[in-house]
Amino acid sequence: MAEELGPRGTTVNSVRPGVVPTDLNPWLADPVARERTAGLSAPKRVAEVSDIADVVAFPSSPDSRRITGQHLDATGGAALGVNLL
Repeated sequence: MAEELGPRGTTVNSVRPGVVPTDLNPWLADPVARERTAGLSAPKRVAEVSDIADVVAFPSSPDSRRITGQHLDATGGAALGVNLL
């Protein structure tokens, strides 16, 4: 899509957010599950919605106009060395 939409001035990128406490992950209310999940990331914490919003904001801004066709991993390193695609 990046190649197809590039001539129009449109960039195409994606973000892998990892585990975030939302309605889709009610099991994070369990302290043991949350602690185990946090332990998978380099910062040893579960991301907050605002963490992911900040990651999405940059490639959505004019400052990233030369970045296209990229996949941003915002899992806090939880996917390091793991091919999830």
